[in-house]
Amino acid sequence: MTTLLGQRSLVQEAAALRAGTDDPVDAVHRTCDRIDAVDPQVRAFVPEAGRRTRLLEAARRSAAAPPDHADRPVLHGIPVGIKDIVHADGLPTRAGSALPPEVLGGLQAGVVGRLRAAGALIAGKTVTAEFAVTAPGPTRNPHNPAHTPGGSSSGSAAAVAAGMVPLAIGTQTVGSMIRPAAYCGVVGFKPSYGRIPADGVIPNAASFDTLGCYATEVAGVALAASVLVDGWRAQETAGRAPRPVLGVPTGPYLERADAEALDAFEEQQELLRAAGYVVHEVPVMDDFERIVEQLFTMNRYEVARAHADWFARFGDRYRQETTSAIRQGQTIGDAAYEAARERREAFRARLAADRAAAGIDLWIAPSATGPAPAGLDSTGSSIMCLPWSNAGLPAVSVPAGQAANGLPLGLQLVGRFGADEDLLHGAAGIERVVNVAGSRRADGRTRPGRRG
Repeated sequence: MTTLLGQRSLVQEAAALRAGTDDPVDAVHRTCDRIDAVDPQVRAFVPEAGRRTRLLEAARRSAAAPPDHADRPVLHGIPVGIKDIVHADGLPTRAGSALPPEVLGGLQAGVVGRLRAAGALIAGKTVTAEFAVTAPGPTRNPHNPAHTPGGSSSGSAAAVAAGMVPLAIGTQTVGSMIRPAAYCGVVGFKPSYGRIPADGVIPNAASFDTLGCYATEVAGVALAASVLVDGWRAQETAGRAPRPVLGVPTGPYLERADAEALDAFEEQQELLRAAGYVVHEVPVMDDFERIVEQLFTMNRYEVARAHADWFARFGDRYRQETTSAIRQGQTIGDAAYEAARERREAFRARLAADRAAAGIDLWIAPSATGPAPAGLDSTGSSIMCLPWSNAGLPAVSVPAGQAANGLPLGLQLVGRFGADEDLLHGAAGIERVVNVAGSRRADGRTRPGRRG
């Protein structure tokens, strides 16, 4: 039986393709062979007739130029999955919906243009929850197909976890990048709001929507970020201290994680302390319920307005979950929305002040409330990502051991707004520490108990 899990290092493949020890045509065959072998079970990609032919034509053009290896672009010949709310020339956009693709069409997204300019090959569209809201697509978790891969960037995370592509693009409005990364056991990076332009992307809630990427290691998402993120400042990380000061956001937010996730998080903290990291516990967000209410007031208002025309024309084709979100948004008036925007600005300022006062470089928290839930009717809870998305902060999820059922767990690292480079620099060291975490596994070992 073919394993559904696979590891393709973006850093290694990019280096080999640029050096000429690998060939874009061979990379395409690897990609298509792997998709043919495992995607009937995982269903990460939107089906496409003639995928191999299309990609081989692009690969042969890529292989032909330039002959000087030093002049080859950063992602020369790299196959990339693109979430199916992101427009890409030559591929229809369906957004996981039953609406006519011609209605949803638009100009190619800037992020796809950047990928193609960097030499990447578009392997295809990856499955999304309908319009990146909550109605799940057909994608399954490669670690256990009876469990959700998360959402809404389900296909992108699963495609990387299954070894179909070494890089995939997703989006996050609340928890749509970080949660699937944790559930699927890969690295997911959501930059600061606005640092990757969102033109050519069907909006969920434009005040929050953020493009990001998946790879199997932090170095891979950093390589992709150097191409995708506006004003990337790679040189600024040189010579920085390898151990940022870490902050644990104690209080009602953290209490939303389940017992197993909190036990794992406690172990991850102990591992980090043992490795020389300073970890502070910082009480924050004592009004967490109001923060949740504020975000969803803005989110639902913006969803309803983004879909006003399509919903009026094709409302009977929307799935129940998306319809419910739009209907909720239609009941929210302009005054309530503006009040929620003001509360968000106050929250952002307060969170930044709390970080500065505590001397925190990075917040750490569970990436999700626990491992991927069983079943495909839900994509899981986004609550552990909510405050950081609300504040527009950059975040990364790194694999951090396993739950008792063998499914992956993730550790979420959150940086200062605009300091994405520092976040990924710090995450590279933390990744090496917490990858060994997760002692409540099938081997029966137990974690130390949580502190009271």
